Amino acid sequence: MTTQGISLTGVPVSGPGSGTADPPRTKVAALNLRSRVLSRRPAVSAVATDIAFVVIAILDVWLVVPEEAPSYSIYLSAASCAALLLRRKLPFTAVVLAVPGFFVGWAQLAAMFALGSLASRKPFHWHMWTGAGLVWLCRFVLWPPADFLDLTWRMHILDAIYGVIVAGMPVAIGLLIVSRAELADRLSELAASRDRERQLHAQAVRAEERARLAREMHDVVSHDITLIAMQAGVLSAAEAGTEAKKTADTIRTLSTRTLEELRGLVGVLRSGADMAVQADLRDLDDLVCHAGVPVRVTVENVPTCLPAPVSAAAYRTVQEGLTNVRKHAPDATAFVHVSATGDSVCVEVRNDRPKSRRAVALPHGGGYGLAGLAERAKLLGGTFEAAPTDDDGFRIHARYPFG
Repeated sequence: MTTQGISLTGVPVSGPGSGTADPPRTKVAALNLRSRVLSRRPAVSAVATDIAFVVIAILDVWLVVPEEAPSYSIYLSAASCAALLLRRKLPFTAVVLAVPGFFVGWAQLAAMFALGSLASRKPFHWHMWTGAGLVWLCRFVLWPPADFLDLTWRMHILDAIYGVIVAGMPVAIGLLIVSRAELADRLSELAASRDRERQLHAQAVRAEERARLAREMHDVVSHDITLIAMQAGVLSAAEAGTEAKKTADTIRTLSTRTLEELRGLVGVLRSGADMAVQADLRDLDDLVCHAGVPVRVTVENVPTCLPAPVSAAAYRTVQEGLTNVRKHAPDATAFVHVSATGDSVCVEVRNDRPKSRRAVALPHGGGYGLAGLAERAKLLGGTFEAAPTDDDGFRIHARYPFG
C-alpha cells in the first residue's frame, strides 16, 4: 500500500455552479498594473496631484481676473490657491484659508478642491458641514455688499441654487471617494474570507483523506505486521537452532519497531500533528546491528543536537541504503559514512561488488525509496545522488543543511 502521488492542495472549491464569475483577465491585469505603479510611488503620485490642483486653481483665477481688480482680491485669491497644499494634513484649515479668496476674489475652484478634500477625509463631520456652509455663502453673497443688495429676489434665489451646486458637488465627490474606498475594503475582506473558506475546505478534505488512509493502514498493514511479530516470537521460543532463533529475534525486533512507527504515522494521519515516533540519527547503532549485512560505519564531527527533520532524514537515508544492500547485494559489505561539514550533514551509503546473486526473491519496491529520499532532500534544501560505482557496487549520497 502506498500514498505516492496523493496531492490535495489543488482541490477546487467553486465550480461552474457556484455562482461566482471571474473578471476578464485583461481588465484584471490592467488594474493590477496600475495598482502596482501607484503603490510603488505613493509620494510621487500625491505630489503630482497637489501640483495639478494648484495649477488648475491658478489658471481659474488668472483667466477670469479683470484688469481693474483690487490688489487685495488678487492676493487673497493667490493665498487660496496656495492653501491647497494643506488639504491633505489640514483639510479644514485649507478650506478656511481658501474661503476669503473665493469671497472677495475669484478662487472658486480652489475653495471647491479644498472642500472636496475635507469631505473625503472627514465625512459627515461638523468640519465638513461648516466648510460647505462657508463655500455656499461665498457663492450666495456677493462682494462688495452694495452689489449684493442691488440684486433682485430672483437673482438671490438663483445664487442660492448655484451655491448649493458649488458646495454640494465637491461634498458629493468626496463622499463618493470615501464610499469607494470602503467598498474596496469590503471587497478585500470578502476575498480574504473566501480564501480562508477555500483553505478550510481543503483542510477538511485532507483530514478526511488522512483518516481514510489511517483506517486502511491500521486494518491491513498493522494486522499483518502483528502476525509476523507473533510468529517470530513463537519461533524464537521453540526448540530451533541458534541461527534460526537469532533470525526470529531480528524479525520480531524489526516488526515491533515497524509497528511503533506505523502507529505514529497513523496518529499523524488522523490528527495532522507531528509524528509521535520520529527517526533519530542517534539510533544509528541499533539500525546497523539489525541491518542483516556486514556494515562499516564512520561518523565524523556530527553535532549531538541536530534539528529533528535533518536527523530523521539522515537516519532514513542510512536505513534505505542498507535495505537496498540487503535486497540487492546481501553478501556485499556496506560502508556508511556520516559527517558534518560547516552547516550541513553528509550521508553516504555504498556497497562493494556482490559476490553472488541474491538467493531469495524479494518483493520489488518500485523505486519509491530513492525517490522519497530525493524529495526529502529537496524539501530540506539539500541534494541527493544515487548511481552505480566503478567496482559494480552502488552509492547514494545526500546532503542536508541544518544551519
